[in-house]
Formats: sequence, structure tokens, C-alpha cells
Amino acid sequence: MAEKGENQAQDRTEPATPKRREDARKKGQVAKSTEVNSSAILLVSVLFFYFAGGSMIDKLSLYSRLIFENINVININANNLQDYLSIAATGFLTILLPFAGTIMVVGLAINLLQVGPLFTFEPIKPKFSKINPLSGIKRVLFSKKAFVELIKNIFKIVLIGLIAYYSIKSEIEDYVPLMDQSAMQVLGFVGSAAFVLGLKITAALIIIAILDFIFQKFDYEKSIRMTKQEIKEEVKQMEGDPNIKARIRSIQREMSRRRMMDEVPEADVVITNPVEVAIALKYTPGDMESPKVIAKGRKKVAIKIRKIALENDVPIVEDKPLAWALFKAVDVGDFIPDQLFKAVAEILAYVYRLKNNKTA
Repeated sequence: MAEKGENQAQDRTEPATPKRREDARKKGQVAKSTEVNSSAILLVSVLFFYFAGGSMIDKLSLYSRLIFENINVININANNLQDYLSIAATGFLTILLPFAGTIMVVGLAINLLQVGPLFTFEPIKPKFSKINPLSGIKRVLFSKKAFVELIKNIFKIVLIGLIAYYSIKSEIEDYVPLMDQSAMQVLGFVGSAAFVLGLKITAALIIIAILDFIFQKFDYEKSIRMTKQEIKEEVKQMEGDPNIKARIRSIQREMSRRRMMDEVPEADVVITNPVEVAIALKYTPGDMESPKVIAKGRKKVAIKIRKIALENDVPIVEDKPLAWALFKAVDVGDFIPDQLFKAVAEILAYVYRLKNNKTA
């Protein structure tokens, strides 16, 4: 507990590691600004209505006119009410679907640009802290994030209000002649004024979105910072406990040693120091360019190699200089170097003569 308290007391001054970032991403913790989404959707909406709004209004007007012009001949009752509602809903949805589809695509695209492909249920998992009223009040009233959001929203409301006020004020003189114009002229004027106002508000929100994204990125990087102790523990987890790694290496060495000892009975000769080192050599004429070291070792391992060699009638030759030279220069599984070939060849020739004399 003391160690945990000490870790928590440390300042989080270290940048997050890739593993920490990946873990945070899996939990849904990413640098994301809702203002970017809002401003992008508003911009696309303004442009959509500017270029396609007239067509949508014409279609809605035509559809509405057809309904009201035939209202007197439409016989609505309990049997056909659902059919009429379905036809009306389908007609209106057909007109509004391009706009809704465009907004949906833009929203998804902006999210992908901000955080990339991400699918996780972690943020919506039920947690007591999320449904606890005290925790909720604390988050709303006392968290830095809630305070920043409050200031940002107040600033947005004031800014949008000022933009709308000065935009309307600058065109107030143009509103008086509207009394003498037709409904379509009034609608055209209002649409044009709304488009200009929408662009001004969108431009302001885009600036706010850029600043908010920078802040969210900074706040996110700060929230995932780590203490030096956390980095050490992460490295320890990734690389493994030193004691466990040492144990694994020990087991691997023991397995390798056993495999090496199993090769000793197949050796042609064992060259010794005589008890300090032992090197087992094997040579198959035609299959090997030079003799091969199939086992070697010092002290206890050397004694065991000698013991296995004696048990399996493998010739043992004492040659201190050559034994040390082979031990230092050649690893198990390697062929002897050219500079030692002559000395080894002489010993192998001696061993082969001994075998031939025994069989003669």
C-alpha cells in the first residue's frame, strides 16, 4: 500500500509509451473535439441548403400542394390510415434523405479523420461511478473539463449572438421594402440572408473548433502521461521478470546441454586438456568438408563428456594446446577453422589407425 501511495504521489511527467496509448485507445480514450464535428456538419448543411435547398423546397411544396388540393377527395378511415401515412412518410423521407445521408457521411468522415477506425464497448460499460449521483455532481461541478466546457459554451452563445445581431443590424434597412414584395421574394431574401449569416457563424465555429482540437489534444496527452515508476513497471512486464527470464535461460541451457550430450556417443574422437576442457569431434568423409564440433565443455561438463565417451568406446586424445584452441575458436555445431585443420587431421588419422589395428 505504501508503494502504491508513493507511485500515485509522483508527478506524471513522462510522455505516454506506445503501449499506454494503445491501452487508452482500446478503452475509448482518444483526442477528439466535438466542436470539429459540429462546425463541419454546420458548414456542410449551409452549403447543402444553398445549392440544393431550392430544389428541396420545390419538391416539398409540390408534394404538399398535391396533398391539400386532393384533401376533399381523400377518404381516410381506420382501414387505409396506415397506408396513407406510409405514402406520406415515404414521400417526405425521399426528399429529406439526401440531406440526412450527407450529414451522416460527413459525421463519420470527421470522426475517422480525428481518431481513425475505432470500435469498442468500453465507454458504455456500466460502472458504478457513472451512475453514482455524488460522482456525477463532482464531475459536473468540480472537474476542470466541465469548467472548460461551460466557458466554451458561454463563449459560443455570446459569439453567435453578436454575429447574428450585427448581421441583422447591418441589413435592417433592407427589411422595410419586404412589405411590398411577394412571398417568394421575401423567401429568397430571407434565404440569402440566412446563408450569409450561416457562413459567418460557421467561420467563427471553425476557429473555435481548431482551438478546441488543440486543447483536447493537449489535455489528452496530459491525461495519459506516466510516472517514471509506471514506465519501469511497463518495461518489466513487456520484457518479463528478470528472475523468470534467468530461469528460462537456465532451462534452455540445460536442454541444449542434454542434446549436446546425446551427440557424444556419435563422436569420432574427444580431445581433452585433460580434465579442464573436452571437445567432441565428428567427421564423415564425403559429407563434411572438415571435422565438426558436436560437443564441448569445461570442468563438470568436460568430465561428463569424457565419461560418456568412455562408456561408448569413443577414443579420448589428450592435447592441451589443441583442446584450448578448439574450445576458444569453435562453437558447438560449427566446423573447425582452416588453421586448426592440420592438427585435427593428424589426430583423426591416429584414431583411424588405432581402429584399424583393433579390427585387424
